[in-house]
Amino acid sequence: MSAPPLGEALAGFLQHLRVERRLAARTLAMYADALGWLQQYAADEGMELVTAQAHQVRGWTARLRERGLGPRSIAIALAAWRGLYRHWGRERLVTHNPVDGIRPPKAPKPLPKALAVDQAVALAQQVPSSDNLALRARDHCIVELLYGCGLRVGELVGLDLSAGPLAAGWIDSADATAHVLGKGSKRRSVPVGGPALLSLSAWVLERGALAKTGEAALFVSQRGTRLSASQVRSRLQLLARDAGLATGVHPHMLRHSYASHLLQSSGDLRAVQELLGHASITTTQVYTKLDFQHLAKVYDAAHPRAKRK
Repeated sequence: MSAPPLGEALAGFLQHLRVERRLAARTLAMYADALGWLQQYAADEGMELVTAQAHQVRGWTARLRERGLGPRSIAIALAAWRGLYRHWGRERLVTHNPVDGIRPPKAPKPLPKALAVDQAVALAQQVPSSDNLALRARDHCIVELLYGCGLRVGELVGLDLSAGPLAAGWIDSADATAHVLGKGSKRRSVPVGGPALLSLSAWVLERGALAKTGEAALFVSQRGTRLSASQVRSRLQLLARDAGLATGVHPHMLRHSYASHLLQSSGDLRAVQELLGHASITTTQVYTKLDFQHLAKVYDAAHPRAKRK
């Protein structure tokens, strides 16, 4: 089967994406750009696209990086190219797909965001803005446990008022220990500090004003049932706003802050791994990068020979 003119072939593929695949207009526009680059690169080498080989596609992928495209944009371009050759394969215009097996560069994983120590303390000390004494006690206790124990939000809302055969997690005040059910149904125990224990006592005294009879959950909503993760996020955002924090604060940010501040003070990576419940030390090592960022900022701000921006 003879190949149609290149422009017609590319237009036919885009029409296929538009009509049969029903891709969004923005995606179609990105695919069209990618196919335009593909056409340009083949023309620069004086060759037909239907004869392209994998080593040539790798070279063209490198040219995408030279254009300043990031890993995500390159991945989209490769998807467009791969789809084109797959389409041409069904039309029997090519016998193989030269894009198969070619992967975009890995995107760098963003570092978790953590609060500065003074910001975390300000949030923990912030008095919740509510006329309801029970809600104020509950929200304060939530912040103290998230930051003071490094709990995940799912572990927090899974806590029950007391230990029992069906309890996913609970806090032993006498032993100052929180027992939680983490990822992969793995149990771990973490110490609970003095401020968190005081806030817990204050909340338990007020809990009866909200909780329904027989409700096992430690933290309950105004309806008297177990508090949800989304409700915790909403309350935390309000507290952060009242504390004057500019950054968007979420429960996991307090866990990141807990880990980062522990590591800055102790330098004990293994201990932080145990406290967080990480299965692998490599997961915990991301906090060493956060610690270095903190040290770098101190250096930039204070050292007379630091490179000023």
